[in-house]
Amino acid sequence: MRSLRTRLIIVAAIWVVAGVAIAGFLLSAEFKGFLAEQFYHELQEHLDELEGIIEVDEGGRIQLQRALSDPRYSVPLSGFYWEVQRNGVTAARSNSLEGPMLKVPVDGGSDAQVHHHNISGPTGALLIAERLRWMGGEKEPTRVIMGTDKRHLDQVLDQFNRVLLWSLGLFSLSMIVIAGLLLAYAMAPIGRLRTAFANYRSGATADMRGQFPDEVQPLIDDLNSLLAASGEQIQRARAQAGNIAHGLKTPLAILTDEAHQLRQKGDEQSAAVIYEQCRRMQGQIDYQIARARTAASRAKPCVAASLSEAADSVVRALTRLHADRGLRIENDIPAGVMVACEVQDLNEILGNLIDNACKHARTAVSVRLDTEVAAGVIRIVVEDDGPGLPPEAWDVVFNVGERWRNEGGGSGLGLAIVRDLVQLYGGKISLGHSGLGGLKARLDLPEFSRRASTGETGN
Repeated sequence: MRSLRTRLIIVAAIWVVAGVAIAGFLLSAEFKGFLAEQFYHELQEHLDELEGIIEVDEGGRIQLQRALSDPRYSVPLSGFYWEVQRNGVTAARSNSLEGPMLKVPVDGGSDAQVHHHNISGPTGALLIAERLRWMGGEKEPTRVIMGTDKRHLDQVLDQFNRVLLWSLGLFSLSMIVIAGLLLAYAMAPIGRLRTAFANYRSGATADMRGQFPDEVQPLIDDLNSLLAASGEQIQRARAQAGNIAHGLKTPLAILTDEAHQLRQKGDEQSAAVIYEQCRRMQGQIDYQIARARTAASRAKPCVAASLSEAADSVVRALTRLHADRGLRIENDIPAGVMVACEVQDLNEILGNLIDNACKHARTAVSVRLDTEVAAGVIRIVVEDDGPGLPPEAWDVVFNVGERWRNEGGGSGLGLAIVRDLVQLYGGKISLGHSGLGGLKARLDLPEFSRRASTGETGN
């Protein structure tokens, strides 16, 4: 699907070209009619001049008192001819005319009016003006013919059409360019709106900010009001969830103590059931507290964290933690990479992912970047050489409190918290097979834009 700007430019170009083509056709046709009229008018003037200098001698022969004022009628085959016909034969003709007598249509009329015809001449199609005159008392009229080659008219018309074509072509091109510039200028606010929305989504701004036309600004104001109201509702909901979670801590502590007392009394089965349920409730409480804290930090504009520093910190801590296993953790995150994420949340995301890889790895864990992603996205890849997971488990392990076939320790909340944190920042996470033989986690987070954080916008 073409962009709106492209479609508008195409429509404008078609409209300009069609309008200019029609205008060019009409101008050419109008000029052709005007040019033909001028040619026939000139022929009639020469015809009047020729009739004025014709005289009939005593022998009935036609002679000219002088030559025509236009010298072209004296140049052989110049395309400018005249001829006087009398009694069906040529009585006189111009020096420029050669060959047989000019054949004028028999329906030329029998009056003394000027008639125009297109006939064949010695050098091509000929435009003629002819008139009958009764001279010397003759009963048969004398036909006076004045002609000009049609090629002279065509040459002038072709020259005019070439100039017209180039002129209208350049005019069309300039109109299309101007239309494109006008559309670009008119649609610049849409680009600023897109940038403002990207700034909001990345956390660079708390709402949609920018300079917009009067027709768009009311919509932006309404959208900002909606975003503010939605943000407040989310904050209230997250705060309420956090309050409920905190409120459950005291009853949960009491239940845990009761389970401990039951175990001391020898009731291991009841104590184990209570312990398991308390563990599940504690997991849910921790999960909701993490979500509430993340929602609050996500609402802050201009959040940014150094990915390399966070990865270095996590890798150093886990290297010490798993030192007795001789585990090798390779960190290939380059310096200077910034993500639009709170530092604490980024540490928690990387900590959970890398720690999960370390728990299941045999000898090696790899942390690196994948450069084959869309612009504005940072993809972090965490791999291990452990046993991995089958494809059917890749979605299950993201559920709250779920562990694949109850293998390994932990509460089953690590990947669930990672998924929610990533989604709250507009990213995504997925699992797959690793080239090392184990599990590969692909984590996408939005790149922190310094340009967006400074409020710069583009058209």
